[in-house]
Amino acid sequence: MSEPRLILEEPLRGGQMWSRVLRRGQTLRLTDVEGGASVAALFYNAEELSERYNMPDTLKAQHTARLTANHVLYSDMGRVLCSVTEDTVGWHDTITGHGTALHNRKKYGEGSYQKLRNDRYCNSRDNFVVELGKYELGKRDIVANLNFFVKVVADARGALSFVPENSRPGAYVTLRAELHTLIVLSNTPHPMDPRRAYAPRPVALTIRAGLPAAIEDPCRQSCPENGRGFTLTDGYFAGREAAWP
Repeated sequence: MSEPRLILEEPLRGGQMWSRVLRRGQTLRLTDVEGGASVAALFYNAEELSERYNMPDTLKAQHTARLTANHVLYSDMGRVLCSVTEDTVGWHDTITGHGTALHNRKKYGEGSYQKLRNDRYCNSRDNFVVELGKYELGKRDIVANLNFFVKVVADARGALSFVPENSRPGAYVTLRAELHTLIVLSNTPHPMDPRRAYAPRPVALTIRAGLPAAIEDPCRQSCPENGRGFTLTDGYFAGREAAWP
């Protein structure tokens, strides 16, 4: 069986920000080229940008503290923005947020554009603000983000620990849009990464055509809450296809 039609294939370089509207049914695969990558991500309903990824609902509905295959990303309206259809990593962090310019200065030292030009030390907060500005969004629209390829674990007392090299070279995760979903990415070091050198790893992005979740889809069937979330999503989308060429 041949792969679905290729729409886009491009690199996400270290330090780079990226965004795109993934149409309902389309898939986005993120591939860790060298291993040890970290990509912070935000998600919004592209038809109504006030609706966005909700981390608490995503976790409690699926009784998990991490994301992997057959999990979904809920919006704050209880609808499914994206499904995780494939995952060779096994653990993507949902709870530890993203880095800022202050994090970078404390950890890596001065890394401004004036000093380093295109090798400057970018951070996820500033990358998010710049990328969101393209959609008339800003700082107040930044919510708890997802960190692809990152694993952070808690011990019995609740202390968090970063797991180095959670993702191996060539590992990938594939998302399928269940609504028209704006995805915003920042390929910048996780604030808990113990590596002292600023060296974000390259990631490859691939978008393909596809269809939304079928009735028997594993993401829909993985728990009763997901079944209800897809019902809300399908009901919202009914009759809207004609509005999108």
